[in-house]
Amino acid sequence: MGLEQRIAERSGELAGKWADLILGTYPPQTQAVWKQNLERFSNPVGHAILTATAELIPLLLAWNDADAVAKALDQLVKIRAVQDFTPSQALSFVFLFKKLLRQEFTRELSDQGALQELLAFETRVDNLAVIAFDLYVAARDQVQRMRVEEVKRAHVNIVRRANLMHSDVAAQKAE
Repeated sequence: MGLEQRIAERSGELAGKWADLILGTYPPQTQAVWKQNLERFSNPVGHAILTATAELIPLLLAWNDADAVAKALDQLVKIRAVQDFTPSQALSFVFLFKKLLRQEFTRELSDQGALQELLAFETRVDNLAVIAFDLYVAARDQVQRMRVEEVKRAHVNIVRRANLMHSDVAAQKAE
């Protein structure tokens, strides 16, 4: 049985373990809350992490639709782009999957002399990181544009209020 088949058979278990590793990148208090409840509405971040990992594993196995991979990554990358992470911390979740694969399969594949399968599959994970990086940059650009627009709106409101105050003062002087 090859590595891809082993991963496919254990994809649900691996998705859960990968999600736990990702949740481990958050502070302990946050981890405790998010690990307890993965309900979509009461814990959207925890739910998004588990959903993304569950969607990404089959896509990595098939590795034939870059758009589907990007779509599965998008929500998770956007969440991490707005959190207080450095870029390397935000995208480290991709490499946590490599760590998980090595923990789960290295000994078994090494004993069978099939370690090359793992190394070849890790190339897909590396490519996943490249896709995640592009999505991260786009998300951060969007956040910066939104901040600039907010500053512009605030400036317009300040000018509008100043003009109203100026016209009130001018009206009082005219009386």
